[in-house]
Amino acid sequence: MKLASLKHGRDGKLVVVSTDLAWYADAGHIAPTLQAALDDWDRLSLDLRNLQTDLDHEVIPRMRFHEHDAASPLPRAYQWADGSAYVNHVALVRQARNAEMPESFWHDPLMYQGGSDGFLGPRDPIPLADESWGCDLEGEVVVVTGDVPMGATREQALEAIVLVGLTNDVSLRNLIPGELAKGFGFFHSKPASAFSPVFVTLDSLGDWWRDGKLHRKLMVDLNGEPFGRAEAAEDMTFDFGTLVAHAAKTRKLGAGTIIGSGTVSNRDADGGPGKPIADGGVGYSCLAELRTVETIRTGEAKTPFLRKGDTVRIWAEDDRHHPIFGVIEQTVE
Repeated sequence: MKLASLKHGRDGKLVVVSTDLAWYADAGHIAPTLQAALDDWDRLSLDLRNLQTDLDHEVIPRMRFHEHDAASPLPRAYQWADGSAYVNHVALVRQARNAEMPESFWHDPLMYQGGSDGFLGPRDPIPLADESWGCDLEGEVVVVTGDVPMGATREQALEAIVLVGLTNDVSLRNLIPGELAKGFGFFHSKPASAFSPVFVTLDSLGDWWRDGKLHRKLMVDLNGEPFGRAEAAEDMTFDFGTLVAHAAKTRKLGAGTIIGSGTVSNRDADGGPGKPIADGGVGYSCLAELRTVETIRTGEAKTPFLRKGDTVRIWAEDDRHHPIFGVIEQTVE
C-alpha cells in the first residue's frame, strides 16, 4: 500500500496512491490525515488496504496523482530522529573535520533529534539564505513507526515499523563544526528536510524489505547527472530495528515517529572510500562524502556545496526501473 498527503492545510489530505503512482483515491472517509491513520493503525489499515485494492482494480473514482501536488506524507510529525547507520560515512566525514572517531561508533548508533514541525514537500525548493553555509543534500531511507514502548527490543522495534520512505535530509555543513564545538548538538545546521511523495507499507516491498533493511539502490542525481547509486542494504552497520530500539531506550515513541538511516554510503570494492560513478564506483549520497574523498586523494575538496539553481533528484527503483516511493526533486533557491 502506498500513502501520500496532498497539500491541504498544515497536515495535508490523506490519499491512497496506485501501485504505479499514476492515480489516487481520497481516503478522507477513513482518516483525514496520515497521522490520524497512524494513531489508529490497527483498525484503519485494513480499510486503507481495501481502498488501494479497489483503486488498482479501477472500481472506484480515481484522479491523477501529480507529485508536485504532494506534501511530504507527514507534513509535520511528532518526532523526527535521524541515525547514522552507515558508519563508513561517519568515519569519512569526521576525517574531513579532523575529528577522531571513537570505537563505540561501531556498536552504539549516533542519533540526533531534528526539527519536525514542518517538512518540505518532495518537489518544493530548498530555501538557502546564504551559500557560505555549505548546503548539502543527504539521501537516506526512513521508516515510520506505530507506538513503541520504552526499552523495546530490536524485535519489538521491527514489528512497530509500518511505513518506509526516503528523505533528502538537508545539512548546512559549514555551520556544523561551530555548533558541535558548543557541545550541545545540531540546530541551525539542520534545516527542514523533504520526504518522498509516498510512504509504502512493508508488505508492498516484499523481499526488498528484510532484516530491517531496504534492499534497493538509492539513486541520486545532481543537475541531471548520476551522482549516487549506493546499495541501501550494504555497509549498513545498524538495521532499522536497532535504530528504532536505540531511540526508544529511555522513552516511548509515539505513532508517527520518523527514524532516518543517515546518509546511505558504500565502500569501494577494495574496501576503501567509495569512488565517483565516472570512475566505476557507486558514487555518493551527499556532497560532504565526495569532498572528503577528494581531500584524501588530492589534498583539497574541489566539488562545491549546493548553490542557487542546483537541482537534486533522489529515488529508488523497482525491477522495471519505476520509482517505488516517487521522486524527491528539489532546486536550491
